[in-house]
Amino acid sequence: MKVFKEIPIKKICDFIDWKPFFQSWELYGNFPQIFNDEKVGKAAKDLYHDALNMLEDMVKKKLVKPSAVVGFWPANSELDDIVVYENDSRKRILNKFYNLRQQVSRKNSDRANFCLSDFIAPSTSKIKDYIGGFLVTAGSEIENMSFEFERKKDDYNSILVKSLGDRIAEALAEMMHKKVRTDLWGYSKDEDLTNEQLIREDYKGIRPAPGYPACPDHTQKETLFKLLDINNNLKVKLTESYAMSPSSSVSGLYFSNPKASYFGVGKINRDQVIDYAARRGISLEEAEKWLAPNLSYSPKKAA
Repeated sequence: MKVFKEIPIKKICDFIDWKPFFQSWELYGNFPQIFNDEKVGKAAKDLYHDALNMLEDMVKKKLVKPSAVVGFWPANSELDDIVVYENDSRKRILNKFYNLRQQVSRKNSDRANFCLSDFIAPSTSKIKDYIGGFLVTAGSEIENMSFEFERKKDDYNSILVKSLGDRIAEALAEMMHKKVRTDLWGYSKDEDLTNEQLIREDYKGIRPAPGYPACPDHTQKETLFKLLDINNNLKVKLTESYAMSPSSSVSGLYFSNPKASYFGVGKINRDQVIDYAARRGISLEEAEKWLAPNLSYSPKKAA
């Protein structure tokens, strides 16, 4: 387990993907080509100028204190679950990540229906595999700054600082993932990718996040928080709906398997939800509540 406090904003800025930043302001186009767009070019230039000024202010006055924690554990898969062990003896289980498998009909394709556990060696293989986890945050200062602008009736800068906070968090996630691949875990020591290649995800391994397409159950963040000992390591909390606070935070898992790829679980049937609930030791109703967007059926009608 490693904790990084007050990471310099200047280092993080090198990893910012500006395209989503402009999209959050409903300005669409690739960066930096967007500046030459006849319709939104000027607005994009003005916004970018303001964003850079705010970032410079954050750096000079040390207004924002981004932090991160990463951890690595011995792990193996058991069917659709990922078992996390205390140490390499693999005798004591620390926790489990419960996963879902795609249930797509592939009549004209040999492609398998993926599950995240496919990218971790099965326990029956006797291969000593590992999994990583992380949480990065731009820090509570982002929300404090936004609130202060709101108090002054400055809605523009209030929204701007929130937009930058999200970009800082995402850029820090990218920066830490690179550090993991080339140093902390070191499974890709010779990697030498440009920022454009990082944005295209040309690296080995993936970092899926609970609540996103490959693992749509937000409650899995609770397991990650326990493993990373977030209560003692970072000032980030989970809300009742399992959103992270401060909101400019990103968490997820690290997979080193070179064949690992991002995918969406998509719609799942009642049989899998019943199995998932049983594996997790929760009621079917509870499972359906958290997996509602992915259900291929209406729970009331199915009952």
